[in-house]
Amino acid sequence: MMRCKISFFALGVLAMLVSCSANKNILTETLASKNPNIKRIIDNRAQYEVQIIYTQIIRDKAGKISLKDYTYNTNANNYFYPASTVKFPIAILALEKLNTIANTSINSEFSIDGNTDKMKFSEEISKVFAVSDNEASTNLFEFIGFDYINQKMEQKGLSPFRLSHRLSGSDSSNPIIKATTIYKNDGTIEIIPSKLGQKPVELTLNGIKKGIGYLSKGTLVNEPFDFSKRNYYPLESLHNTLKRIVFPEIFSEEERFKITEKDREFILFSMQNLPKNAGYDAAEYYDGYCKFFMYGDTKENIPATVKIYNKVGNAYGTMIDCAYIVDTENKVEFMLSATILANKNGIYNDNIYEYDEISLPFLAELGRILYQKNKK
Repeated sequence: MMRCKISFFALGVLAMLVSCSANKNILTETLASKNPNIKRIIDNRAQYEVQIIYTQIIRDKAGKISLKDYTYNTNANNYFYPASTVKFPIAILALEKLNTIANTSINSEFSIDGNTDKMKFSEEISKVFAVSDNEASTNLFEFIGFDYINQKMEQKGLSPFRLSHRLSGSDSSNPIIKATTIYKNDGTIEIIPSKLGQKPVELTLNGIKKGIGYLSKGTLVNEPFDFSKRNYYPLESLHNTLKRIVFPEIFSEEERFKITEKDREFILFSMQNLPKNAGYDAAEYYDGYCKFFMYGDTKENIPATVKIYNKVGNAYGTMIDCAYIVDTENKVEFMLSATILANKNGIYNDNIYEYDEISLPFLAELGRILYQKNKK
């Protein structure tokens, strides 16, 4: 069901824009497209578990911002696996926690118990966004831990949310957070001790058990795959995280991330930075590698005027993108988040999913149509 809601909205802006495109629901128009990449998904939305949030960004003459959200089929009670999108708040909250430690900066080094290699916070964050590096995310996670991230997200009004496992390692659900050594800028070190995270409560949501079977150590188990102990990051919570990073000024102090403006700018830079500009092989990590909207189904270069500040995720047949899309030349600016499931055989953990055939064409076309409709 389609609904719209207006947030952070000034009456003067509405009066000025009432006869213009501000009242035009271009998400509805987009989803009514006859383009097969859109139509086949919307015609079978239950099968593909589609959820979408589109945000129109309105700026008045004084530069004041108001946001207008349009949603399609969103429901926090309808579970989808968030995959790598949980790396988004992990990266931000790593900087928030780092700011509480004296004589540190984004370029400070740290190491994790059991690994003597030193890593820079800035470099690990860059990897998280450029190519969605699992190990880099886990390194940052060990610094903050389950309880810290879960509590901070709730305090900022970014709930529901639940992080219950890492995205790499043979023991990803281990509640014990490893000790971390911080190498401070004054030459001293600070050791953050190991700690035990709270045991996650099993989720009871619609669709928490999916499919008809799954592979376990190479053996087919003929029963639905249970996600009740997995991470949980519904689309509205994800989309609202993006809003707080792009437009922190429209939120209360309690709702904002406690990071410096320099840190926020670095997060935004990392979000839009293409793999080739972050030191990765462009042949393997092409521009659209982590830019599903507009460019996920092509290996063409993204024009220099187009900046996509985003975080993607894909696993277990679910594909997600959450993006702030800007084209300064054509005066395009909007936010878009969407998730889609493509698992035709209903078997999980078999790595047989229709990402290339179904998901990427849908997300890319969705982004392209909305981009065209936002051109001024």
